[in-house]
Amino acid sequence: MKQFFSLAGISFLFFISCKSDDTPECRSCSSELTSTFNLCKESNGNASVNGEDTGVSYAIYLDGLVAEGVSCN
Repeated sequence: MKQFFSLAGISFLFFISCKSDDTPECRSCSSELTSTFNLCKESNGNASVNGEDTGVSYAIYLDGLVAEGVSCN
């Protein structure tokens, strides 16, 4: 019985630690031509803008924004 609770506890901690991986990494971006918007890296690696998945890799999308003069913090 003691082993069951130990295994259950370890499984719970593992689940909780993996659950935080689903949280998107976000930045606030703006330029002279745009209002401020949120750019996030979703769990699938894509960029999303204000919650809408762009279907483009986060790194490629961010590089394109920077090349156009957009500033992201």
